[in-house]
Amino acid sequence: MNQDTPVSGGTNGAGHGPRRGDVVSTHSVFGAPCWVSLTSRDLQATQDFYTAVLGWRWRGAKLGEHFRIALADGVPVAGIAAVAAMWQMAVAWTPYFAVQDADVAVARARERGGTAAVGPLSFPPGRAALLADRDGATFGIWQGELVSNWEAWRRAAPTFIRLHTRDAFDSAIFYGEILDWASGKPGCCEVEYDGDEVVLRSQGDAVARIDSGAVEAAPDPSVRPHWQIHFAVADVTGCARAAEKHGGSVLREDETEAILRDADGAQFTVTSRRTH
Repeated sequence: MNQDTPVSGGTNGAGHGPRRGDVVSTHSVFGAPCWVSLTSRDLQATQDFYTAVLGWRWRGAKLGEHFRIALADGVPVAGIAAVAAMWQMAVAWTPYFAVQDADVAVARARERGGTAAVGPLSFPPGRAALLADRDGATFGIWQGELVSNWEAWRRAAPTFIRLHTRDAFDSAIFYGEILDWASGKPGCCEVEYDGDEVVLRSQGDAVARIDSGAVEAAPDPSVRPHWQIHFAVADVTGCARAAEKHGGSVLREDETEAILRDADGAQFTVTSRRTH
């Protein structure tokens, strides 16, 4: 995504003032997560909550009054779209992955038992779609220009994603075949195993993990597969208390990580910068 690029049915990404030489597209960087987006019911309430909990600031987006860009230390890190009620969509955080061809990615997902909820839709300078894997975990894809000065954005954006699913190995195959992981193509992501998890690396950096519990354990039918968005913060405890104070809830908490639910019901995780 580049400056004011729409994602998630209209949520936008943003970058600092672009220089054409800085533009990176999904033709050269693909398979990696490139944005996160939240659908909500009440834009002002959502902004107030995340400002209180994560210290975010906001700016408008070209698609209108229902959309905002979240900034952390001046870096655009997330898109907010207050369209859950209007479009009858679930309130949830969703990760987006860079792809070289949105139509090909959607076709591959369908061939492998996934579903396409929205798109691909054209949002110049690119295309987006919202999908679900064959276990029901929702994710998006983006084809086109990424945020300007991509490397600086990638290093600064305090986000990380993890797929909680029933069978990590099976999920890695599903996503790998759709997103060209470990394909040998220049710019593709690599996959490795770290204990009980599948780790996705882009240009050497761990950018996502897939977890289904112990490798030797049978798939757990009680797990509701979903992508969990992690935000790196300086004070996990402070974020948890702020969430409770502003209408959210704490699902689990320790010194280094807390799983929170915002006032609208969307779940996310805050993780200590020291352990991120």
